[in-house]
Amino acid sequence: MNILVIGGAGFLGANLVRRCLVDPKNRVTVLDSLDPKLRTTAVNLRSVWDRIRFVRGNMGDEPVIAELVQGQDVIFNCAAQTSHPLSLQDPIHDAEINCVGNLKVLEAVRLLSPSAVVVYTSSSTVIGKAVGAVIDETHGEKPLDIYSANKGAAEKYYRIYNRVHDLKTVVLRFANLYGPYGKGYAEFGFVNYFLHLAWTGQEIRVFAPGEQKRNVMFVEDAVEILYRSAFEPRLYGEVYFAAHREHHSVRGIAERILQVFGRGSLSLVPWPDERKRIEVDDVQISSELLEGITGFRPGYSLEEGLRRTREVLERERNLQ
Repeated sequence: MNILVIGGAGFLGANLVRRCLVDPKNRVTVLDSLDPKLRTTAVNLRSVWDRIRFVRGNMGDEPVIAELVQGQDVIFNCAAQTSHPLSLQDPIHDAEINCVGNLKVLEAVRLLSPSAVVVYTSSSTVIGKAVGAVIDETHGEKPLDIYSANKGAAEKYYRIYNRVHDLKTVVLRFANLYGPYGKGYAEFGFVNYFLHLAWTGQEIRVFAPGEQKRNVMFVEDAVEILYRSAFEPRLYGEVYFAAHREHHSVRGIAERILQVFGRGSLSLVPWPDERKRIEVDDVQISSELLEGITGFRPGYSLEEGLRRTREVLERERNLQ
């Protein structure tokens, strides 16, 4: 099977590439811009480099996209500008990637590879602040930052191309993924940033009191449902939440990371004004719709996912 992973050198993409390679019959092509603004390098693919075809480029490069989508059976689009703060600082750049880039991919598929399945990775933050105790696909959308607004717009592009052009599209909304190959920078997600701080023996600073609840999911669970979704026609054309049933406070997550990694420290600090303005507070997401169709449930608890992450980090360190 021919598989294209767009954004395959990033956190989610690099883990997905490894999942695709589990089947030796899969022929995997990776497209990534390796944009320094997005803190992406080819290091994440070091251990699988000889098993993939790698092309450096981005979704905005129409000739490259046109060439790569042809002959593909499945296209996973994990490429994105994923930082909420950076989307506010440079909204045009965010829109070029998260909106225009997705339209260029969809147009290329429509014209050159209409039989391919296209799976898009979105974000739970498209909803904004949660209204009600549990969030599902019926929840409204009032995003609080440019990134979330653009991800929500892109979701609708995929749905429209399914309805109007009969493309086989699937959109999965993920929330707070963590694990190996994550970006150790605050602007690209708090859990992986906390992991980096603990791994390097630094202090984790939690915005006080840190009691807001979050769904968190180990990335290997995320890529498993991502991979499976490409082969489940009942999912085509719609948007689904993909989240773990466990919910933890931000402070509790930090404390568990420190416990598992056995290094680092924790402190509580005041909220920066900009971060407070885009904070979504408590969020409890339900993936019952996705689970009901696919039968899939995440297999890793937070404790198990953190221990698995530590194992992979230690192994990768030994390869250096």
